[in-house]
Amino acid sequence: MSTKVSDHVLQRLREWGVEHVFGYPGDGINGLLAAWGRAEDQPRFIQSRHEEMSAFQAVGYAKFSGRLGVCAATSGPGAIHLLNGLYDAKLDHVPVLAIVGQTHRTAMGGSYQQEVDLHSLFKDVASDFLETVTVPEQLPNVLDRAIRTAYARRAPTAVIIPGDVQELDYAAPTHEFKMVPSSLDRSAWTAIPSEDSLHRAAEVLNAGDKVAILVGQGASGARAEVERIAELLGAGVAKALLGKDALSDELPYVTGSIGLLGTRPSYELMRDCDTLLTIGSSFPYTQFLPEFGKARGVQIDIDPHMVGMRYPYEVNLVGDAGETLRRLIPLLDADRGREWYETVCDNVRHWRQVMERRAELSADPINPEYVAHALDPLLPENAIVTSDSGSAANWYARHLTMRGGMRSSLSGTLATMGCGVPYAIGAKFAHPDRPAIALVGDGAMQMNGLAELITAAKYQGRWQDPRLVVAVWNNHDLNQVTWEMRAMGGAPSFLPSQQLPDVQYAAFARSLGLTGVRVEKPEDVEAGWRAGLEADGPAVIEFLTDPAVPPIPPHATWEQMEATAASILKGDADRGSMVRQGFKAKVQEFLPRREKK
Repeated sequence: MSTKVSDHVLQRLREWGVEHVFGYPGDGINGLLAAWGRAEDQPRFIQSRHEEMSAFQAVGYAKFSGRLGVCAATSGPGAIHLLNGLYDAKLDHVPVLAIVGQTHRTAMGGSYQQEVDLHSLFKDVASDFLETVTVPEQLPNVLDRAIRTAYARRAPTAVIIPGDVQELDYAAPTHEFKMVPSSLDRSAWTAIPSEDSLHRAAEVLNAGDKVAILVGQGASGARAEVERIAELLGAGVAKALLGKDALSDELPYVTGSIGLLGTRPSYELMRDCDTLLTIGSSFPYTQFLPEFGKARGVQIDIDPHMVGMRYPYEVNLVGDAGETLRRLIPLLDADRGREWYETVCDNVRHWRQVMERRAELSADPINPEYVAHALDPLLPENAIVTSDSGSAANWYARHLTMRGGMRSSLSGTLATMGCGVPYAIGAKFAHPDRPAIALVGDGAMQMNGLAELITAAKYQGRWQDPRLVVAVWNNHDLNQVTWEMRAMGGAPSFLPSQQLPDVQYAAFARSLGLTGVRVEKPEDVEAGWRAGLEADGPAVIEFLTDPAVPPIPPHATWEQMEATAASILKGDADRGSMVRQGFKAKVQEFLPRREKK
């Protein structure tokens, strides 16, 4: 039997070490599906319930494995559905390859069924590499370049293969004019900055008395080096949300997350420092960085296109975080005072006390902060945690302590809803021997999570550790937007847009043969978590939480919260126990004590 183009696609993916392709079938990729049958499902085809979920699963797989995530979809609507997940990969700098079908070449331009101008559709999201294969000889170079570019640029790429091309006999490029050969090898490489720039960076850092370090996901492979430079500089270390697992939260000088969902000590670290060192982060919110002109700055990033645009840094070091830090550390002075370091550590201790007090406050029926707080000590040391976008991300950012070999992530830049469960499924295929926990609001669960429970049920037998715990904060409210309307717009909750229908999430899980637990009282929260973590397969733990517990920004003042309270009391005083009990009195307990007046 001759080798078809579709057969060679799968062969080439195997040669690149691709073990899974996340996709959904359709006649635009029928040739590929037939090849999968001939290849005995190698690489394995993982069927989601929706192409967007396939892309999210590929992103989750890539984030937690460090390897290429691959997704596949049919022409027309299938290709369109991939876009949100691919944009998530683009904005979070994740290597993902999309293989997309297209109508037959003979029909192109004829307004044929499911014919979409895929080059126009994908030209932004796959701007680093996008190509259509029109003849067999073109295939190896196009596919290899797409994979190599995805790795090199940490970006999504796309290869479009018309249906009739998939069915052609494969022919390799020949040694002739206008033929492009290809090769598989992708040797490791490391970018390092110049010696001059390293010395200039050392001068800035050595001159600082109050050094703050901000790390992102680009620092995740340089944990030991980040710890060493922080100790040398007596610095505090804040983490962008994408870098939450880059450094252990057990270190006394780690202040936690930064930004609107961040911690008070991270806010204070940036407010009071005189020097800023940013490592592997493109955190965009300048209002949470030092005032311009108040602090000198050094940035380390492997991507020259991403340096110098978040803060007026004096020195921009372009290079791998670990290699750059190893060359920078010997140039630093170790002899410096400890007052700043001790202040940072004291702020961290105080914040942890605040978090504990806030988690212990009563609410109706359950304080959402307590749900995350109760999970923290129960997390296995090898857990993988995903968070969806929404108010649950606040509690993920503030209450979960990253320690040991834990991994975690969320949609950091696109901040798209509906990624938490498919991320966790992708993580399970990346690490089938580790437990995964997805933290999801009821809005995101209704958007995407419910359907993907079917995917979890379908594939649970392939995971050595079958645990995939989906925690749902069920408060019948699109809570993050509700609070944004209150705090930023001074408007009450607009119920037609914010109120969600009541769904029995745990019961739905049980209908699929999964573990489903509904927790309605605070005293049952810990037992609910234990039931999920001790289950012998995927589990949904549904927590009934109070929508009126405020995700207070780290820089909030009592005056700002009073204004928010007044808006709520005027516009929707019937919503939530905290309002009914007197919101102004209650919200004061959720503020750090040093902010009370």
